[in-house]
Amino acid sequence: MIDQKALAYVNAYGVLRALENLCDLVPEAKAVCAKMKNPVAFCVDVKNGPCVTYKVSKDGCEFIEGDAEATCKMSFGSPKAFNNLINNSTPGIPSKNPVQCLAFLLGPFTKLTTILTKYLQPSETDMKNKDFFRLNTILTMYVIGGAIPALANYDDIAKISASGMVDGSIQMGITDEVYVTLVVKDKKMKLIKAKPENPRAVMEFNSIELANGLFNGTVSTIGELCAGNIKMAGMINMIDNVNRILDRVAVYLG
Repeated sequence: MIDQKALAYVNAYGVLRALENLCDLVPEAKAVCAKMKNPVAFCVDVKNGPCVTYKVSKDGCEFIEGDAEATCKMSFGSPKAFNNLINNSTPGIPSKNPVQCLAFLLGPFTKLTTILTKYLQPSETDMKNKDFFRLNTILTMYVIGGAIPALANYDDIAKISASGMVDGSIQMGITDEVYVTLVVKDKKMKLIKAKPENPRAVMEFNSIELANGLFNGTVSTIGELCAGNIKMAGMINMIDNVNRILDRVAVYLG
């Protein structure tokens, strides 16, 4: 069962937050940013849900919690209404600087999310390209990295797993490619898009190909663990709980 509020946080903190990395890594997205004459800080304000801002400029995209830096805002009456923006391109109500809000939504934002969708929901032909395959895997890693805390904090089933974790940092990553940190504090979790200095637990995949296979369910986690291709170290209990939350991520991201 999918909870609409938890899904809204997955979309805001996982899927759309990956725009940061898309604009850093993908040439088409960089080209969209390069055409920005002035920065736009587009806030998504969801009743009983997330309030976050995506600031897009020539330098790329920056994810900011809250609305303090927003130059324009779109409000949604419920988490489900916001999820409809992601699933059906149904906009909310411009509630601050409506002209800029709609111009950005229909212009750069739609262009960027279209590129993101291309990389997160690729065709078989695209995945035959080595560079595309690599970027798809890295962006998926970032989406999953954002989705885990979203569900740990807001999904009733994932909360049970999060409640069994002690405070500390969990390192997840793909060797020599990408790392994220899941920071646990007081049974709450947040994402940092960097490698931690002193993690309490580590889960690392040894290649892009392996990570992609795990994300898509085409390889055996147990088999790869036995083969030594997945590194697990530190507090294994924390990793076990993350793996349980990952099962919920699979349900939400489908």
